[in-house]
Amino acid sequence: MPKALITGITGQDGSYLAEFLMEKGYEIHGLKRRSSSLNTDRVDHLYEDFHESGARLFLHYADLTDASSLYAVLAEIQPDEIYNLGAQSHVRVSFDNPVYTSDVTGMGTVRLLEAIRRLGLRSRFYQASSSEMFGSTPPPQSEVSPFHPRSPYACAKVFAHQATVNYRESYGIAGSCGILFNHESPRRGETFVTRKITRAVARVKLGCENALYLGNLDAERDWGFAGDYVRAMWVMLQQETPGDYVIGTGESHSVREFVETAFAYAGLDWKEYVRIDPRYFRPAEVNALRADASQARRVFGWEPRVGFQELVRMMVDADLADLQRTLAGGMDALRAKAVPA
Repeated sequence: MPKALITGITGQDGSYLAEFLMEKGYEIHGLKRRSSSLNTDRVDHLYEDFHESGARLFLHYADLTDASSLYAVLAEIQPDEIYNLGAQSHVRVSFDNPVYTSDVTGMGTVRLLEAIRRLGLRSRFYQASSSEMFGSTPPPQSEVSPFHPRSPYACAKVFAHQATVNYRESYGIAGSCGILFNHESPRRGETFVTRKITRAVARVKLGCENALYLGNLDAERDWGFAGDYVRAMWVMLQQETPGDYVIGTGESHSVREFVETAFAYAGLDWKEYVRIDPRYFRPAEVNALRADASQARRVFGWEPRVGFQELVRMMVDADLADLQRTLAGGMDALRAKAVPA
């Protein structure tokens, strides 16, 4: 049974990757930061009590800012594959917390690579690079397009990307970088713009909200489905020779298009509800990102399966269903309180 270690397993990508690898028969180990609040809801459905025989998902307390914890976990597990998905990944927040973002997203990768090197592990290593690294480079962007990062997050990702390449070339570590363009799902964090939009659509539709505040509606992104993209991560590590690959749909849509599509699907006119708040503009904007994923298509045949319209509908449906359950639960609680003891 192959072993995989996933940093960021409690996030969107980590949960989809864990599901995918479990179907492939892997034993899966995930890193999670210590917190007084539970944040494992995205992987709870995969968890089995480790006291029971047959359990294949195990969580370990470790932190990308703590080299000793990474070293200890790697020494114990000796994984065949390592997927580094952990990061402070909110671009706008990175302007407010550039030092923390750089430490986790940039130096965290180096701490992992150093642990692999010093332990002499033969693990295959996946680095989650980002389309944000291209910044103001004109689209379409491919593996040979120059990086021009426009945020602390993007700068940290460039550093992590180049560090992975350097460790591959210097020490023979089997490191591959997936330069993933924007990928979304119903599991996307609620502060990211796509999920912020679809949650607002659900709240407006069900009468819980009457305004959505956004920033730059003209920014264009190449949006795909996260479940498709974790498949590309795994395929990269199955290649005989490690390398770097752009992953995206090859289509770009503006934030305005996403808003219009989401509201229209719910039978709403977005112009009645969307407001612009300058606080949500970035100090340095990235105007347009669109992937040229022809190399991934040529080398290992990766293609996206979920298109833009289907992705938006999927996210709106999920948020509507979630809010309906919440509202129904609230009414049940009120009814229970009204029943005499």
